[in-house]
Amino acid sequence: MATKHLLGLLLGTEEDWSGAFEALLSRARLDIVEHGDRHQFESERITIEPFNLRAHPRYDLVIDRLAHWYFVPREWLKKIALMNDVYLLNNPFTFQAMEKHAAYCAMMRLGFKIPDTWLIPHKNPPHNERFAYTAERYNQPFDLEQVAQTIGYPLYMKPFDGGAWVGVTRIADRDALQKAYNESGERLMHLQAAVDGFDVFARSLSIGAETMVMRFDPDRPQHDRYQVDHGFLKPSVGDEVVTIGRTVNAFFRWEFNSCETLVKGNQVYPIDYANACPDVSLISLHYYFPWAVKALLKWSVFCAVSGRRMPINLDLLSWFTVGDSDMTYDERLGEYRRLADDYFQRDDYEEFCVRHLGAIDEVMLEYVRSNEFDRLLVRVVHATFPVHEHEQFVEHYRGLLKAWADGR
Repeated sequence: MATKHLLGLLLGTEEDWSGAFEALLSRARLDIVEHGDRHQFESERITIEPFNLRAHPRYDLVIDRLAHWYFVPREWLKKIALMNDVYLLNNPFTFQAMEKHAAYCAMMRLGFKIPDTWLIPHKNPPHNERFAYTAERYNQPFDLEQVAQTIGYPLYMKPFDGGAWVGVTRIADRDALQKAYNESGERLMHLQAAVDGFDVFARSLSIGAETMVMRFDPDRPQHDRYQVDHGFLKPSVGDEVVTIGRTVNAFFRWEFNSCETLVKGNQVYPIDYANACPDVSLISLHYYFPWAVKALLKWSVFCAVSGRRMPINLDLLSWFTVGDSDMTYDERLGEYRRLADDYFQRDDYEEFCVRHLGAIDEVMLEYVRSNEFDRLLVRVVHATFPVHEHEQFVEHYRGLLKAWADGR
């Protein structure tokens, strides 16, 4: 029996990774025979339109990059998850209901070294006629400076549900604290202790059962934040960073997410890990871009061929049993890694890749060296940078991707 799987791409403004994904899938010409059945693949960009809740979608798997801000596709994703068993790389219920706050709470209970974090009330009240009465009766006055002193300077103020570094402020003293709070308006904010004097900022991008840990510098411009540095973490620390990222993902049922950690000595502090629409831009990832596209393709194919079901429900008890135990930190990490590897079917995935996807690396290499990829690179640069910088950045990215290709 032959099955043609349709992979749906739910996109906003992105043209880089999606174009590369489509090109790689086309070039790979996948024709996989598993348990006597033949599997072939096509991809399609999903359009937004009215939908009948009882309509059956044509897609076997959807990669969502849009529903975090656009409500029409958000509700469509919930419908196809609940009614049609379409595979989604991120659980739409935990993703769309998720904020940094809940993610911090869950990982604190698991025993990770989350910096001291407080939630503070809005500076400006929400527009609700009931607020004044409720606030008069029940809201306790509080001393913002006292909270900050309890945490200790320096600290960060950041939105409890934010992303993309919007509204994040480093605060060194009382004046900066009051200024940031005044400017926060109606946004609900966290105050979080800084990990001052950290050695390394690591950002790990996980796609299914694979993780790439990259050295990250948020103070640099976008094109230079990810550093090409392969030995910046001790093996034991690097393994802990991977474990933390995969634990977050398996816990919340996210399969396409990034995790930010600060490393100080041998201590690893997770600071941001609810990024289930992570940055996979060619402009940002550059050298690591081919890995991300390959991993996304391989995981999508594995899920479709293996019949993997997207688990909507969470299994919190198995995680909390470990987190609430008297195990040492290292023992907990080992258990979390085992639970995460089980969730991601890591052994099955790796065996599947060896049997059916061994040629993907060579196909990607040929694509990156092709005129087709170079045209994509040029289009992305021209769409991102001002005209007077086009030539400079075309050569910049060509050099980085050539370094990747030459290192294969």
